[in-house]
Amino acid sequence: MRTYKTPGVYVEEISTLPPSVVPVSTAIPAFIGYTERSPSALEVRRISSMTEYRALFGGAFSETLTAEVTKSAPADEFFNVTKLPTAPAKPTYWLYYQLLMYFANGGGPCYIVSVGTYAIKSPFIDVKTLKNGLDALKKEDEPTLILTPDLNGVSVPADYYGHYKITLDQCADLKDRFTLIDVHSGAEGDAVIKGFRENIGTNNLNYGAAYYPWLESTLGYGYDESKIKTTVIIGTTPPVTDVMLKYDTSDLSVLAEPLATTPPVDKKTYYESRSLYHLDNGAYARIKAIIDSFRVTLPPSGAMAGIYTRTDNSRGVFKAPANVSVNSVVRPTVKISNEQQENLNVHPSGKSINVIRSFSDKGILVWGARTLDGNSNEWRYIPVRRLFLFLEESISKAIENFVFEPNTQSTWVSVKGTIENFLTDQWQAGALAGTSTQQAFFVNVGLGVTMTAQDILEGRLIVDVGVAAVRPAEFIILRFSHKLQEA
Repeated sequence: MRTYKTPGVYVEEISTLPPSVVPVSTAIPAFIGYTERSPSALEVRRISSMTEYRALFGGAFSETLTAEVTKSAPADEFFNVTKLPTAPAKPTYWLYYQLLMYFANGGGPCYIVSVGTYAIKSPFIDVKTLKNGLDALKKEDEPTLILTPDLNGVSVPADYYGHYKITLDQCADLKDRFTLIDVHSGAEGDAVIKGFRENIGTNNLNYGAAYYPWLESTLGYGYDESKIKTTVIIGTTPPVTDVMLKYDTSDLSVLAEPLATTPPVDKKTYYESRSLYHLDNGAYARIKAIIDSFRVTLPPSGAMAGIYTRTDNSRGVFKAPANVSVNSVVRPTVKISNEQQENLNVHPSGKSINVIRSFSDKGILVWGARTLDGNSNEWRYIPVRRLFLFLEESISKAIENFVFEPNTQSTWVSVKGTIENFLTDQWQAGALAGTSTQQAFFVNVGLGVTMTAQDILEGRLIVDVGVAAVRPAEFIILRFSHKLQEA
């Protein structure tokens, strides 16, 4: 109590309410991968839009594409397109496209961990470098979802899943994040699913969820028209290979000085003589139309991260991110029936795989909400696991205010009231089951209740918290029977 020495009237404000718990964010993903440019090595940056991403990290990797045009004689006016570009089998780098899918499906603020800039020579993806990005992310507190899009450029399944096992370990160690896993290659066949279950391990499975199959997106490949090589053949002359699809000569300052030519030509003339757009606009338009028709096939994790965010924002972390549509997708690459999904959703190993399916009149839906720990009654469902992560972190941060407070009855009452008020709010929001708060949760603390005299001597304040988490109605069973006619 304050000591008073001068006579007079003094006002004191007495706090009667416990401090409140501020709910932490639940769907803040972190994307680990390669970028066109990077502010600094392994720097973790928070962004809120693709515009902000492009300003900091650039755009998509320019895929290597080639075409060929010919004309029988120099006097001919137009070229014939004799070899069209072929679509890349897969992207060289994946992060940019997965971010597009994330924002298209409801994504918001997220973190980018750039492990390096694009290389033009193989190997493009290095697992050890991605691991460095994961280590850098460990120091950030806000991210709650982890994605490693460029891991899909790793061809060896053991290396691919080895990184995911390390990611699951980090999630379990920090207890504030969850990881989304793509089945390697996403191809159809039992071997792909078997390879996933054999390589993903058995540790910390409740901290991750897997999705299958890959998705044919509406996204086009990134490319730079000034880097698309067009071989030009005129009559019987040797092919000219330094003609590109298009040089933009509206700003000559961005173009390098040309090599010495005979006879000498100015920069504008030089580049227009090596630009199919300027040589034959019709041939250019045909080749460009083909390139623009290519569609990128992607693993589902980027879209799923957006769906997690959308569901959390509209309903809450306790709502399963399932039975919702996937945007910017033409079709799943593998069509899965009810019978085929049985072995994916429920398996003796417990390693459930959530399926994305196409339904008549309903579109493309996420049709699964299980963690990899499908045999666990506690952590079988994604919303249950993520709800506990949310509750644990939110309460832990609030209770830090009581560290080094006297370990007495008054502190225990404040701690209990803080937690109970927060859990009451969650129950009213629909996150906890029960018709009353007594059915929804309990908070116990006190000497002889959760602590012994020895605990207090050793500075331990122990609180027991139990919550009745709501669980998704995964199987809705309608039972019909005949009702006999009554007189």
